[in-house]
Amino acid sequence: MKKFSRFLSVILAAAMIVSMVGCGSTEEKGSADTFRLGGIGPVTGGAAIYGQAVKNATQLAVDEINAAGGVNGYKLELNFQDDEHDPEKALNAYNVIKDWGAKILLGCVTSTPSIAVSEKTKEDNMLQLTPSGTAADCTKYDNAFRVCFSDPNQGKESAKYIGENGLATKVAVIYDSSDVYSSGIFEAFAKEAENYSFEIVSAEAFTAESKTDFSVQLQKAKDAAADMVFLPIYYQESSLILTQAANMGYAPKWFSCDGMDGILGGVENFDTSLAEGVMLLSPFASNSTDELTQKFVANYKEKFGDIPNQFAADAYDGVYAIKAAIEKTGVTPDMSTSDICNKLKVALTEISIDGVTAKGLTWDANGEPSKAPMVLMIENGEYTIL
Repeated sequence: MKKFSRFLSVILAAAMIVSMVGCGSTEEKGSADTFRLGGIGPVTGGAAIYGQAVKNATQLAVDEINAAGGVNGYKLELNFQDDEHDPEKALNAYNVIKDWGAKILLGCVTSTPSIAVSEKTKEDNMLQLTPSGTAADCTKYDNAFRVCFSDPNQGKESAKYIGENGLATKVAVIYDSSDVYSSGIFEAFAKEAENYSFEIVSAEAFTAESKTDFSVQLQKAKDAAADMVFLPIYYQESSLILTQAANMGYAPKWFSCDGMDGILGGVENFDTSLAEGVMLLSPFASNSTDELTQKFVANYKEKFGDIPNQFAADAYDGVYAIKAAIEKTGVTPDMSTSDICNKLKVALTEISIDGVTAKGLTWDANGEPSKAPMVLMIENGEYTIL
């Protein structure tokens, strides 16, 4: 019996040691001489054109900064994970980059994954800067910022531009009620439209389960004599709407937001001539004569063989904003994630950068950027600033 008791004591002691070792494994990983930057976005699936652009532009900015000597002498290292525009996969991706040692997150690319991950970054007090998550809740915590316009801002500015420029008298809206991005823009658009003389004559929704046949929505817009259709949706559904409208002989003006970016070259077998004349809000035009933009576009094209879209531009500015915040605070890679976040979230409200999406770009305490939208029109297969 005594032998058994001694044996049991040895087993319990060993278990305690294993438990202590296991607890020790929760310590933060990382590097003492490199800032590890995590990125999350869809590089496969239907929204891959957004995520791949963000991944490319983030890597371009990281490479440029490292080639110029880094940030306060420290290098940047990127680990970008695919979330396929799915919140559950985004959470898995966050666990991967956190386990790798990321202490700052540039992501997520789309709104729903970004909101899901923000619950985890809040728990860990990790700085989260989404380049393109537009939903209001993407920045509901004090550790979360965005580079892009918010959904309410896009909806308000769209209605304002249409009204102030007399672009339409009767407007129909087709939106995705199952998507926080689309419904958020629509709600702000409808509210702001009350201040102008144009009338919303039709507002028809679809959902993720019914996004291939838009004949009912288009017929209602046509029957209501809408001379403009507002599409606060993504380019994939927009391409179907433009095609189906053409087939039924309906040719209104079209106005959209940043989700339309991708309609040129992003949809297989789509006749891009149908997009001629489409207007959209954007913070970026690749054919701008601005010197910084021209340099960014040239470097991006040389490295990736493609023209950057606004998602790429927002990500590029995001990395340089993080760089400026690190330089201002003097944080170092060996600091804890939480200590880095506490310093950087204050610094982001104090810095100003000249980026490719805005000059004198700043952030407020709510994580919102100060930037004015541009309106682009598709002419001769290119985005032209109006």
